[in-house]
Amino acid sequence: MAGYECAAQRRRDGERVDVQVSTGHQRWAAEDYRQLRADGIGCARDGLRWHEIERRCGHYDWSSFLPLLRAARECNLQVVWDFCHYGYPDGLDIWRPEFVERFARFAGAAARLMVDEGFEVPFCSPVNEMSFWSWAGGDVGYFNPGAHGRGLELKHQLVRASIEAIEAIRTHAPQARFVQCDPLIHIVPDSPRAVDQERAEGHRLAQFQAWDMLAGRQWPGLGGCEGYLDIIGANFYPQNQWRQNGERILLGHPEFRPLAGLLAELNRRYGRPILLAETGAEADARGPWLEYVGEQLALAIARGVDVQGLCWYPFLDYPGWDDGRYCPAGVYGAPDGEGSRAPYHPLRVQLQTLERLHGRRP
Repeated sequence: MAGYECAAQRRRDGERVDVQVSTGHQRWAAEDYRQLRADGIGCARDGLRWHEIERRCGHYDWSSFLPLLRAARECNLQVVWDFCHYGYPDGLDIWRPEFVERFARFAGAAARLMVDEGFEVPFCSPVNEMSFWSWAGGDVGYFNPGAHGRGLELKHQLVRASIEAIEAIRTHAPQARFVQCDPLIHIVPDSPRAVDQERAEGHRLAQFQAWDMLAGRQWPGLGGCEGYLDIIGANFYPQNQWRQNGERILLGHPEFRPLAGLLAELNRRYGRPILLAETGAEADARGPWLEYVGEQLALAIARGVDVQGLCWYPFLDYPGWDDGRYCPAGVYGAPDGEGSRAPYHPLRVQLQTLERLHGRRP
């Protein structure tokens, strides 16, 4: 699968990140999708820019979304659509009930549009990475809403929003499928002391908290139930393992936990289909990382884990969130004046090989 980055948060300095625009994908989506199909890939992740679509409460301007939706239909591309990828309309208070209510109405309206456009079974990711967002936006003020020490409160709010959005989407698209994406992590304690072991394990188990809340296993008062868990989206990057003190544990280190084992734990815990919804690396590390991930997914599948796909993310090089630096993380680079993008050939060839060996046509 190809993951088209659609982050749209406001940074701590108030600047809006809008990666669909900064990568040129908003303008050249049809060309990007056609190139994807030419490469033999039939599935992608992409997103709706809620902050642009609903500038005024209850008024929806679909002009930024319809070209992507129709291009996907014309290319016979199966897309998992992010409804909220960190960004939301200006002036909306994320802490108030209005946020949940307004997001649910937006999600329902988007689902109705998809059905009207011929997508009877849309694939939806209501709120992207609730755990990461609650930490970044609720605990350390990295981006909107810029709070500190309110991570659990924000996670509750995002879970409520996801639940209400699912209900609204099902009203118009009863067969809709849902992918709930969050990072897959591993944390190693600083020392063998019991207190450090317990602290590290508590932080590690927190990776499951949003999924557990959706399923009603934790904080059932939020309204969760098992029916809200459909496809588990696991996001996994080279930097997703660390010591409790923050020191990274990278591939090749003896304490690096293999991806196949992480996926097996996820499978045992939820028994749902799993999508490796984001994985990637930068520069020359891209090829070796994909080779590792491909081997680990094959191993997990051989052990009975229901892995449905691998999504390289992001599929296009992009400007960094904080400083706009050029991030060579994609299969394709920046577009020229006609929407043509130069490929990173080693990664493109590897992905095509994986698709020939393991790909499933939509």
